[in-house]
Amino acid sequence: MRRKLLLFVSLFLVFAMALSACQTTTPTDAPPVGEVDCKAASALEAEGAYQVPAPIEGCFNVAFVYVGPHDDGGWSQSHDVGRLWVQDNVPGVHTAYVENVAEGVDSEQVTRSLARKGFDMVFTTSFGFMDATETVAGEFPDKDFVHVSGYKNNGTNFGNLMGAMENIKYLAGIMAGSRAKLDGNPRLGYMATFPIPEELRLGNAFALGVEKTCPECTIDVRFIHTWHDPTIEQEAAKSLFDAGAQVVMTGADTPAPAIAAPAGKWGITYDYIGNCTIDSCLSSMYWDWGPIYKIEIEKSMNGTFAGEAIYFDTAEGGMGLLGFWDGETYMPGVAELPAEDLQLIHDEVALFLSGQKTRFDVFTGPITDNQGNLVLAEGESLRQVDLDCFAGPGAPCEGGVGMYWWNHNFTAELP
Repeated sequence: MRRKLLLFVSLFLVFAMALSACQTTTPTDAPPVGEVDCKAASALEAEGAYQVPAPIEGCFNVAFVYVGPHDDGGWSQSHDVGRLWVQDNVPGVHTAYVENVAEGVDSEQVTRSLARKGFDMVFTTSFGFMDATETVAGEFPDKDFVHVSGYKNNGTNFGNLMGAMENIKYLAGIMAGSRAKLDGNPRLGYMATFPIPEELRLGNAFALGVEKTCPECTIDVRFIHTWHDPTIEQEAAKSLFDAGAQVVMTGADTPAPAIAAPAGKWGITYDYIGNCTIDSCLSSMYWDWGPIYKIEIEKSMNGTFAGEAIYFDTAEGGMGLLGFWDGETYMPGVAELPAEDLQLIHDEVALFLSGQKTRFDVFTGPITDNQGNLVLAEGESLRQVDLDCFAGPGAPCEGGVGMYWWNHNFTAELP
């Protein structure tokens, strides 16, 4: 009996050791003993109307402030996809976000709370967050801040970041003009957000692209005065279609133009590669923020962040036109376009990606506005400061061209 008991105990110990060995060799997502899990979720604390995350000790903590929901299908979701890419591709970094933050006082409160809690770097991702970010950056010189879009920076710990989406809007214009001409309806629509230089710049780039394939096409405009409102966006898109537009391009978040498009008409979506999923969508003009964010975050981590104004062009990555980048397929309404128009777009894409063509080539004369004025003479180009502001007394582009004009193929008045 004793020998049987000893045999049973021995077999039990062997089985336990084998089980333990299997468990220790099974891969897990947990960090090795003694290392911090920077991918862990942050604790949330109420700060006014917002739930603000806390940093994780032992990580380089980066926070993002969104004007809309993180899964809005547009601008904020493109940033959140970039945030998650950073989380997975930059060792030692912890990321978190606050969503649905109102521009103005609320954004200042949230940005200050993140800095006070100990985040090392904060990205604020809406035009109306600019002044608030500048204020908070002045209060926390040991933290780094980046405002996406806008035009302000302080040369130390407050930078601004934007990319040449006008190149992609120009390409989308070539595509939209081709589609409108094929359909026999030379009327297009642009659903703009706010009357700021960025929205006029992007609309004018689209219009310059339209000229390439449909010189007779005209463009109507609806300003919606919001970045993200599914109801208002669909109402505006419907208004443009009802007024005769064959293709509607948007500067807002949701895929409203594609959703609102009647049978035989088309929408072009913006910001997020995943929001062009129905057949009435021709393409999405999308952002790819992750690799761009990685560059700025690593500068902050190694002490070389300098609060610069960074405006990246297509050759540096960060953007695309769905269907025309490597590995992507055309949406049905694009696959039907004339082969020569598709080749023209691909040729232009190749020039942008190689750096042979930039945003300044898009805005090179001769350009005439819809009042008959010569904006740029043959061979003249806009400067970066012209792209960013309205010319006028005291403006940074005073004495220049600025962006307070509509290209000649717009039928709309200036806002």
